[in-house]
Amino acid sequence: MAPAKPLTKSQIVQHLADKVGTTKKQATQFLEELNALAYKEAKKSFTLPGLGKLVVVARKKRTGRNPRTGETMVIPAKKVLKFRIAKQAKDAILPPKTK
Repeated sequence: MAPAKPLTKSQIVQHLADKVGTTKKQATQFLEELNALAYKEAKKSFTLPGLGKLVVVARKKRTGRNPRTGETMVIPAKKVLKFRIAKQAKDAILPPKTK
């Protein structure tokens, strides 16, 4: 049995337009504006209530190994963007374990 495919952008737009009672054009504009706002605000962290949060995380420098040569090397420090899923989203998708 093949795994279910994720929704495409056009399927998401169609679903939003049907649920909210707007046009597909308005739903597309909403999605694009939400994306633009998330990109702009991600440096300060951007929260989608009930879904999760985009945050910039500083990674420390660390040692690693070159997989081709096996040589030890230093991986420099850098900033990365992470998405931290909200607890209620995690509980909705992966029910909490019961003891």
